Formats: sequence, C-alpha cells, structure tokens
Amino acid sequence: MSTANSALKITKRPWEARGHADHDWLYTYHTFSFASYYDPRHESFGPLRVINEDRVKAGTGFGTHSHAEFLIFSYIVNGTLEHKDSLGNLENLKRGEVQFTSAGTGIRHSEYNRNKDDEVHFLQIWAKPNKKGLKPHYQTKKFTDEQKQDKLVRIMEYTDRLKNPDAEDAAIGLQADLSMDASILSPGKKVVHEVVAEGPRKIFVQLIMSKRAQPKEGGAKIKVGDTVLGEGDGAYIDGVSGPGKIEVESIGDKPGEFLLFDMGPEDA
Repeated sequence: MSTANSALKITKRPWEARGHADHDWLYTYHTFSFASYYDPRHESFGPLRVINEDRVKAGTGFGTHSHAEFLIFSYIVNGTLEHKDSLGNLENLKRGEVQFTSAGTGIRHSEYNRNKDDEVHFLQIWAKPNKKGLKPHYQTKKFTDEQKQDKLVRIMEYTDRLKNPDAEDAAIGLQADLSMDASILSPGKKVVHEVVAEGPRKIFVQLIMSKRAQPKEGGAKIKVGDTVLGEGDGAYIDGVSGPGKIEVESIGDKPGEFLLFDMGPEDA
C-alpha cells in the first residue's frame, strides 16, 4: 500500500462475524450494531453508523417508518427496490442506482420489493450529519457498471468538497465529512484512492457479496495492504493521514465490487 505514512492499522471485519438475521422476508448482515444486534466494538466508525447488506424477499419489504437526523443511502446491487416517502417521492430503483435521503427534521418512507419472483439485494448505509435540523432532502442518481469498471467512482461526497454539484457526473452531496467510492475491479487490476482531505482520516472498505454466503473456494477477493478480503468482508483502516494514497488490488477469480469510505476521525 502506498500512503503518506506507515502507521496504518487494518482490522478485518469478517463477513460471518457481522450481525446476522434471517426473518424469512429479510436476510441481512449488519456491520455495525443495529436492531437486536449489539456489539460495543462495532457501533460506528467516523460518521458511519450503519452498513446493512440486505436481501428482501419477493413481494415483501419495509413498511412505512420514520427517520430523523440521519443521512440514509441505498446502493442497489440486484433486483428492484420501490422507495416511497412523505416528500411525495415514488421510485423503482435498479442496479447501479443510489437513493439518498437526508432525513433531517423528519421523514417517513417505505422500501418494498414488488417483484413476484426475485429478491432485491442492496446495501443500506446510514451516516450522522454534522448539522442538526436540516430540511429533509431526497436525490437519486445512477452510476453504471461501465463507470466503475477498474476505476474508483465517487458516489457520495461531503457538500463542502463538491465543486460542481450540478454536473452530470457529480457525486451526491451529503452533510458529513464522508466520501464514498465504488469500483468493480477485474482480477489482477489495481485502483488507487487519493485520501480526500489533509490530516487524520478513517477508511472503511466493504466487498459486496454475490451470494448469501462467502464462497468456500474462489469468488471475488481484494487486497488492501497485506489484508485479503473475501466476499462480504470489510476492513477498518486507522492511522490514515492525508495527503496519501490507499491501493486496492483484485486477487480473486471474479471481479470484486466494493465500496470505499473516506471519513473524518470523529465517531458518530
């Protein structure tokens, strides 16, 4: 790994060590403490508070419920997710689309899989905003597989760092010191992430699963420093300081789709 300092500490978060629940309609893994899963070692990381890898059964979903003072975004992997909210939005989200809600002072929404045959697989991510009392806000944007192929694509970006938020290829802006990139990295390829700000930073990497369990042999694998991540594994990276670089290499026998979060050091 190429970086401006050598004090990096990489802590693997194995896929099967995450919180897990199988409710029949919902099959989910929780990176951080969520719902009935609680682990004081995994409550948040920087502004990140939730990374849930969800699979919602055909014809089921999350009924209408309330949120406030959270930044919530859904990264669609496969299937179609219907989003409906109290702001009047109704959308069917498909692969490559990212739906962002700044709950602010309060919002009600539902997420449903109307498909009668196929489950929907997505990552639900929450972050804490750096300002309270924000006006509720909603945005959806699509980032294609071609854009992510062997490149890092900025999906989410702190509004203070967004130079041209109205540009067609601009990231979605959010009110937290957090950037999120996505990549689909072919076997043998590498990408390099440039740390987004000067001073102490935290990095988290999550390799997305292709099935409900990590393959016992083969599958997607990525390497960060000397740490190898298989499907569903994540990694906490501490000791990062910008300016600097983080290198990710694909070493599996299938392309690895992963998310990389670059955050300020203060926990949520």
